[in-house]
Amino acid sequence: MSLKKPKRLYGRDSEWEELADFVAAPSPGATLGLVYGRRRQGKTLMLELLARETGGMLFGATQQSEAQNLADLGAAYAEHRNLRQPVVFTNWREALDELLRLGEERAVPVIIDEFPYLVSATPALPSYLQQALSPLGHARERTSTRLILCGSALTTMAQLLGGGAPLRGRAVLELVVKPFGFRDASAFWGLQHDPELAFRVNALVGGTPAYLEMCAGSGPADLAGFDQWVGRRLLNPASAMFREGGLVLREEPSISDPTSYAATLAAISAGNHRRGEIAAAMGRPAAAIAHLLSGLTDIGLLERIDDALRAKRSVFRIAEPVVRLHNLITQRHEPQLVIGQAERVWQSNADTVAAKIYGPHFEDLAREWCFRHASQDTLGGFATAVRPSEIACPQHRRGHELDLVVSETNSFASDRVIAIGEAKSTLAPMDVPQLQRLEHLRALLPDARVDGPPKLLLFARSGFSGELLRAAEGRHDVELVDLARMYSGH
Repeated sequence: MSLKKPKRLYGRDSEWEELADFVAAPSPGATLGLVYGRRRQGKTLMLELLARETGGMLFGATQQSEAQNLADLGAAYAEHRNLRQPVVFTNWREALDELLRLGEERAVPVIIDEFPYLVSATPALPSYLQQALSPLGHARERTSTRLILCGSALTTMAQLLGGGAPLRGRAVLELVVKPFGFRDASAFWGLQHDPELAFRVNALVGGTPAYLEMCAGSGPADLAGFDQWVGRRLLNPASAMFREGGLVLREEPSISDPTSYAATLAAISAGNHRRGEIAAAMGRPAAAIAHLLSGLTDIGLLERIDDALRAKRSVFRIAEPVVRLHNLITQRHEPQLVIGQAERVWQSNADTVAAKIYGPHFEDLAREWCFRHASQDTLGGFATAVRPSEIACPQHRRGHELDLVVSETNSFASDRVIAIGEAKSTLAPMDVPQLQRLEHLRALLPDARVDGPPKLLLFARSGFSGELLRAAEGRHDVELVDLARMYSGH
């Protein structure tokens, strides 16, 4: 069947298509799908709309006992079937069998939201579900139920399909719902008309859909009102966003030592990106923080980026902008913010915001643009990886950092570097020396990794000087990318 996405659901085209395909799949027998992602990404809304459009059933679990959840499920089941009285389920085996029978006449989604709450109260539930979906059981032989388990506890959801888990090999859908990319976020906030304003908002709150509502449903009207909006919506103790950057960590059940994890995020927010730097900032041996970095990566608050040219070297970046804002501004200056000095705090930390928030975020968006939006003509090929690197320079006797290295992977050959680039978030326009620097770094690239000269990409938040524009004119190996092109061009 063709399942048109409701107008109420903004974006999420690919996610909706995956869900529609899962529900309408012609394969006989009950099937299992997982949908998960961090809180406030719009998972529940999307699944509620799916249930409404298809006549399916959705049950939202809560943090309570097994008996209480079974009672609530019985009431939801009765309501779905238009029964006068709630159905009493005495155990989960009975409940699962009845839920899976809902698809005896047609393919219908049965959605259990916040499934990790149920697992917490009933650890054997995945095993019960495994039995209910046995190959020769009634659900697989006589129904077309499309069972969807949804949750925000990323570790718990991912482990449902892990090696040795009861449901390993049972699911045909594993959909991870992530924050909006920067282009979708700008349109969602209604800021696509002003790339600079869209960039600033994205650098502070990222692409989590619910943050718009938590900011009273609107972003800043213009650049002139941006600082006032920050003070009112992000740095105001009465705002829902004030403590958000600290709460996103504590919402994950797998985080058993939030203090150590928070310290790790603080060290990275301050500009320490390599494992040794992070450990030194925390006063710990590098080996002692491996589990912290791994745990934060698993729950989507950190991203590990391998060096494009040097094996076994990687950096860690903050994947959620509100965490960075919390660590650099809100947490450090909470006493001042509590007494209403948001304007003073924001102004006095302008250098920190420019260097440690806007700067790293602009580099992130430049890499995202290359991977998601840049054309083949722009890059000189297809981007299969966009990562930073450091190149040794015999002339200067030190390493030079490259903000991005664009690689293309071919089936029967080694990766080919098709472009290198530099991203500057300064208020001054980018000038000719940045182009000369890239030309110097291109000459230092390992010959074995290069098939033809890579293109040179210059990303500038504040545009380009007249001299640089003239120097790049007519050169097919140079691409100048400003904010307007990042938000609307290829």
